[in-house]
Amino acid sequence: MKFNSTVALTLILLAMMLGAGFVSAMWGFSLGHEALKGVTQPDVRPTKKLANNQEVEPGGKEVTLLSERDILVNVHAYIQDQDKDKDSNTDNNDSESKSQSDTQKPEESAAENQQSEVEEASSESDVFNTQTSFTSSGSNQNLPLKSQDRGVTLEVRSANLQGGSLLLDVSLKNEGANPVRFLYSFLNVTDDKGRALSAITEGLPGELPSNGEEFSGTVSIPTALLDDAKALSLTLTDYPDQKLKLKMSEIPVAR
Repeated sequence: MKFNSTVALTLILLAMMLGAGFVSAMWGFSLGHEALKGVTQPDVRPTKKLANNQEVEPGGKEVTLLSERDILVNVHAYIQDQDKDKDSNTDNNDSESKSQSDTQKPEESAAENQQSEVEEASSESDVFNTQTSFTSSGSNQNLPLKSQDRGVTLEVRSANLQGGSLLLDVSLKNEGANPVRFLYSFLNVTDDKGRALSAITEGLPGELPSNGEEFSGTVSIPTALLDDAKALSLTLTDYPDQKLKLKMSEIPVAR
């Protein structure tokens, strides 16, 4: 058998091509393997993974919505804390002024004490006169106010300031033939400028029986929302029919 140089050269070239292809394939595989280190395949069923986890990841926490009642209660507490801080600062200033007056000469301190007593007496009398005039012709001058519809009567008896809130003393009575349900989140309170105000109702029943019994409660409105309002309007309807409408206006704002 004769040796064919053409066939031998062809086989050598084919072997070299196969070797070069194998080397290039291994080199590419190694490069890709190094580049993809740390990359894992995503879970096919992520919902199952979240359901099985007992601890929720920080990014997966649900957003909780605060109720309007909690927000207003926090605002009331914050306003009351500020009022207490102001009172404590006033007391501290008074104590400092008294300590400074004690270090003065006896004659000067006696004269200043007499003058301060006169000023305190006059200020107390002014406060008493102001409180008397406020009680006689203040926020309750137009009260009580009543509104009646379909045998149901809503009455606002008084309006007073307590802490950081305006408290309306109200009552409900049903002299109709059927009980009436109320959802007090639908209570609409506006000021004399047409601005809607948030209010918290306490003590009033969700269902008003038709036995003529009178129920008392309060409607609390933050004073921070009142600004320069002088009067309020109040509207209440039954739920869910909204057939009756209790409405009153010119409710004075205590100052």
